[in-house]
Amino acid sequence: MLVAVSLYDVILSVHIMAVVAAFGVMFAYPIFVGVGRRIDPKGLPLFHRTQQQVIRRLITPGLVVVILAGIYLAAKLHAFSDLYVGWGFVAALALGGLASGYLAPRERKLAELAEADLAGAGELGGEYDALSRQVSAASLFGGAIVLATILVMTLRLGS
Repeated sequence: MLVAVSLYDVILSVHIMAVVAAFGVMFAYPIFVGVGRRIDPKGLPLFHRTQQQVIRRLITPGLVVVILAGIYLAAKLHAFSDLYVGWGFVAALALGGLASGYLAPRERKLAELAEADLAGAGELGGEYDALSRQVSAASLFGGAIVLATILVMTLRLGS
């Protein structure tokens, strides 16, 4: 049985896959930190440096794919004036800013703090704890943006 597949359907699939690949990891960050603290705090500097690389090599390129596919989809549907399309672009820009402008530099700082704390006192300090809570909250906020955007896009609000 042959199934007719349109370019629109392929691009829509690429768009959805890019969202999952780029932003799915944001839901796991707070879990990783909590488990890492309990099991092996000495691994946290590497973990935070890895998160920086995930932002640089997965989230940012994935976001580019999300935006480019979104432009194609909106153009195909002549939907640039629809609320759900505007929401999607604003969400993409917010997530990009959150990841690259907020999370990445703080992950670098967390790695530095964890290294210094563990090398000195042998345990994580208050500055690390406070910044780690902020980064976890920001990651959860990013996840909430992703979930809200999936809802808005699926319902095609404002179309």
